[in-house]
Amino acid sequence: MVRYSKEMSIFEALEADAAARAVFESHGMSCCLCIGAQSETIEAGAILHQVDPDLVVGELNRLAGEDA
Repeated sequence: MVRYSKEMSIFEALEADAAARAVFESHGMSCCLCIGAQSETIEAGAILHQVDPDLVVGELNRLAGEDA
């Protein structure tokens, strides 16, 4: 089971679970279409889209069955 963190790249998150795409998109983050997703962290992407990174990571970890 994956434990997501703000330091994880967006690409790693998407690679770990395809359902992560829905979490990003629910916050207006079209990360799967962005070339920067390969190296940009979840935190950097969230801040760029004016979203709380802790909120995104919490939702990703709930998706993975982990406590936020």
